[in-house]
Amino acid sequence: MLIIMKLDSTRQDIDKVMNKIASRNCVPHEIPGASKLGIGITGPTNLLIEEEFLGLDSVEEVIRVTKPYKLVSREMKPDDTIIDFEDTKIGGEELTMIAGPCSIESRQQLFDIAGELKEMGIKFLRAGAYKPRSSPYAFQGLKEKGLLYLSEVKKELGLKIVTEAKDTKSLPLISAVADIIQIGARNMQNFSLLEEVGQLPNAILLKRGMAATIEDLLMSAEYILSQGNFNVILCERGIRTFETMTRNTLDLNAVPMIKKHSHLPVIVDPSHGIGIWDKVQPMAMAAVACGADGLMIEVHNHPEQALSDGSQSLTPKNFKKLLEKIEQLAPIVERKINYYAQVN
Repeated sequence: MLIIMKLDSTRQDIDKVMNKIASRNCVPHEIPGASKLGIGITGPTNLLIEEEFLGLDSVEEVIRVTKPYKLVSREMKPDDTIIDFEDTKIGGEELTMIAGPCSIESRQQLFDIAGELKEMGIKFLRAGAYKPRSSPYAFQGLKEKGLLYLSEVKKELGLKIVTEAKDTKSLPLISAVADIIQIGARNMQNFSLLEEVGQLPNAILLKRGMAATIEDLLMSAEYILSQGNFNVILCERGIRTFETMTRNTLDLNAVPMIKKHSHLPVIVDPSHGIGIWDKVQPMAMAAVACGADGLMIEVHNHPEQALSDGSQSLTPKNFKKLLEKIEQLAPIVERKINYYAQVN
């Protein structure tokens, strides 16, 4: 259920509505919009009666939300969610570029790559300190040492950090460093982890599971929003199909479909989506063309030596070529890449 209130509603009027919701054993969620203030309601809303709220001051409308994902849905919030990071945003007109190596392999490796990305104008560095892998014998990341290197990069280069949380145990350490906490495909339905990150102030990047439907992804996002964290970014990273010539099948259908049904920003990871470095560029451009709010690209200075995902990683030189292509494409889809355009 969604209660629409006047934008100039007093705090007293808002609190009266929220207290009434809580008294009915439901949970209120304030959802600010461009022209109205919404109060989303989760819990046993079937027991609520619309008329008892319509009589309260500043209440304009009461709407039943039919989707199983309530807080994530367009019905609950018609306006696009834009996540503000002080000097840049995810969503809206800006096209966000997130780049970096799959795994942190050494301090030198991380600083070398981060330095080149900084020179290109990239503001978001992605790099894994904890790496959940299919094989227990594969490189699992530098863990706490990797987080230390990320914190040093953040302090010395001013880059915003995107890194993955593997479990709830390591979450406090990761949340202290990360601007955006990534929930990987393998953890998309780790509901305990989703509830934990839902209680954090960090933005959350939720990747679609390897065999998850779009509704599965939206329901997982609902777990996070239900705990109070509305700073969620959805990520299409390819799904597992019968095709064997590519690592995954990049489902670009998901981008406009998610945008139809949800207000959350959507980015695309073409590196995992196709798994072949020289095919990342066309899929990245296709992602921008179909409405993605950003891209996440794996970049490594020596892909042939990478401890994970080298075959899908771009060199900094090739990544810069991709940026030049995206810069040409962005105005056609009414986007701007101001963080990159300022760097010449």
